[in-house]
Amino acid sequence: MRRVTLFVNGTSRNGKVVAAYGSLADLLSLASVKLGIKAVSIFNSKGGLIDDIALLRDDDVLYVSEGDTFLAPLRDPEVPHFNAHTDWLTLNVGGRCFTTTRSTLVKEPESMLAHMFGDKDVWENRQDNHGAYLIDRSPDYFEPILNYLRHGQLIINDGINLLGVLEEARFFGIERLAEQLETVIRNSQPADDHSPISRKEFVRFLLATPTKSELRCQGLNFSGADLSRLDLRYINFKMANLSRCNLTYANLCGTNLERADLSNSNLDGANLQGVKMLCTNAEGASLKGCNFEDPAGLKANLEGANLKGVDMEGSQMTGINLRVATLKNAKLKNCNLRGATLAGTDLENCDLSGCDLQEANLRGSNVKGAIFEEMLTPLHMSQSVR
Repeated sequence: MRRVTLFVNGTSRNGKVVAAYGSLADLLSLASVKLGIKAVSIFNSKGGLIDDIALLRDDDVLYVSEGDTFLAPLRDPEVPHFNAHTDWLTLNVGGRCFTTTRSTLVKEPESMLAHMFGDKDVWENRQDNHGAYLIDRSPDYFEPILNYLRHGQLIINDGINLLGVLEEARFFGIERLAEQLETVIRNSQPADDHSPISRKEFVRFLLATPTKSELRCQGLNFSGADLSRLDLRYINFKMANLSRCNLTYANLCGTNLERADLSNSNLDGANLQGVKMLCTNAEGASLKGCNFEDPAGLKANLEGANLKGVDMEGSQMTGINLRVATLKNAKLKNCNLRGATLAGTDLENCDLSGCDLQEANLRGSNVKGAIFEEMLTPLHMSQSVR
């Protein structure tokens, strides 16, 4: 495809810039539509008859006739002797020279280049010894911009920093090019290291890891992932983001969830034997019917965990360590909390109805507004001192 300017034979006004492609017949048909005549012949600026479209070059000026011979265009006395859309000129950009046409530079009418070269002598004497217009910008970054103005395509050679080209596009006020560059730069950025890991990615990771190897997933982002029913025993999820995860019926036996974010996650029916959840944030999570009780005697440790508003109804929590944990507004209905450590735990407005708290340590816990109805064993005053 080549860009050419068409005039009616014998004139030099009301030209049309068109894209020439296909055959000569296609160009004649296009000229007929654009100029409103029945195009038969096409001549170059010197009167040569064009019989093959392959002879055309970018920015050629062509004259279209309805079958008559070539007529030299009459010059309008009111128009300066130069043609602002076909004048060739040279730019000295940062020491490198670029030769182009005025029509190319004014392609984007609102750009700085269009304002600079819309009139012939706009820069007055800002020319070098060879008559090239001086521009104090980077030639490496200017070249893609000039090529964009020539053919409308963004083409960047290897080794050229896209950010540099973007800054030049902004400097020259070529907004459409700047938008294209911003999109290219955005799409070329590597994936965020903290983007959530999907179930498919994690399962592939699990299958590729030997069963005796320790999986270390500290600080990884699993936010919103479906990890339900997976065997996640003894994996180190310390400080990982597991918020809004589906962990229903997952096997988390011996898993390290210290300081992990489990807020609003669903762990219903999960196996949490011997789990480590020190200072874990599980606010708003659902842990209904979970098993924290390890027959081997390894106790689950949830010391200092944030369990505000959690639903742990029906969970087996014998011997669990909930020391100084926050269980405000939590639902622990019908839980087995035999021998549990609840010293210093915030149980304000917690529903403990139907729980087994035999031998549980509630010293220093806050039980303001807590519900103790239908308890399986009586709560001794010695167990709660606050």
